[in-house]
Amino acid sequence: MNLLYANDAPGQYPASWYAATATPHRPHPPLQGDVKADVCVIGGGYTGLSAALHLAEAGRDVVLIEAQRLGFGASGRNGGQLGSGQRVEQDGLEKMLGQDHAARLWTMGEEAKALVKSLIEKHEIACHLKPGVAWTGSTEAQVRHLHDYAQHLQTRYGYDQIEVLDQDALQSVCPSPDYKGGILDKGAAHLHPLNYALGLARAAEAAGVRLFENSPAQKIVDGQKPIVQCPTGSVTAGHVVLACNGYLGTLNGEVAGKVMPINNFIAATEPLGERVKEVLPRDVAVADSRFVVNYFRLSHDGRLLFGGGESYGYRFPQDIAAKVRKPMSQIFPQLKDVKIDYAWGGTLGITMKRLPYVARVAPNILSASGYSGHGVGTATHAGYLMAKAIEGETDGFDTMAAIPATPFPGGPTMRSPLLALAMLWYATRDRLGL
Repeated sequence: MNLLYANDAPGQYPASWYAATATPHRPHPPLQGDVKADVCVIGGGYTGLSAALHLAEAGRDVVLIEAQRLGFGASGRNGGQLGSGQRVEQDGLEKMLGQDHAARLWTMGEEAKALVKSLIEKHEIACHLKPGVAWTGSTEAQVRHLHDYAQHLQTRYGYDQIEVLDQDALQSVCPSPDYKGGILDKGAAHLHPLNYALGLARAAEAAGVRLFENSPAQKIVDGQKPIVQCPTGSVTAGHVVLACNGYLGTLNGEVAGKVMPINNFIAATEPLGERVKEVLPRDVAVADSRFVVNYFRLSHDGRLLFGGGESYGYRFPQDIAAKVRKPMSQIFPQLKDVKIDYAWGGTLGITMKRLPYVARVAPNILSASGYSGHGVGTATHAGYLMAKAIEGETDGFDTMAAIPATPFPGGPTMRSPLLALAMLWYATRDRLGL
């Protein structure tokens, strides 16, 4: 199944609130004929756009090809949360990788946040960047863990941007009967993800990147100068950057074995007006502690953008709004009858360890993907690291590439059913409060 077209029409953004409120932008033509470049970037999301922008700024001749539209995939559909650190918490990284490697990854996570904020400022990207992401717990054990984690970050890493919230304090941030406490990371942020992607695209084009849409890569012919073949043309380049994430398909078997595509869903309510105070009195983003995370924030026009629900196959459900309404009504029973104006799904890439898979899959082919729901900052940074590696500065790339990558068991035929069983088990634990 080709996930580029399984749930979406060719050359069209999904009917999301993000697409409806995107900064106007002109389409780019498909690739025509055979062209040459220093670097060919495959994929027009955060990873690819960041890599292309930084390579062009370094003086490289860059061609970027996107199978659909720029920002079409997870980069233009996600929850818009710019989180701290990595997808796996620091104490988990310390056990997995050791203190030194974990500390380097913390620093890189902070660099990723700073990079996003600096790109937005430098290129004047209008994407409603706002500070603050709260993490919530629905059980006393989850709350204790969050409070202990905040102390761990303060003590070991000197991170002092977290406000610890008991139940009363959390209710002033997010008055949900489901949540018993949490933390507020004031160093994290949230934004309009599609406008951020399109802002990167404009910056890349201004730097000299040649951008082509509706140009899916069909095959990469390895060699001293790889050839990327598309339906109506090809790119011959000294280096290739794979920035496809959940939409890689069969383009590279090594990456496909370690990065699995899954779907997640978001709904946008009608504008809430004064009812905003019932859900988010403070304009911060929120993510909870469930295995299948609920995440939400306010739009700049006063809607609740709520992400939740999961599917165990690659096709989106017929009624996405109903899929999201179920967890939204659990968190906010006062909104059980609220009108939903938009509902959409998206495909992201996950890995077994929930950490990015960054690799040099051939001497002149670099890949980064598998951000596992932590991609706004990490993907932008990964593109930057690949650009630096092509320029000969490999330290950051090598640090990410040193993260052990475990293939999904069973290959493509078994990994989706196995994931379904795992998600069902964890969802059951969440419902039972275990």
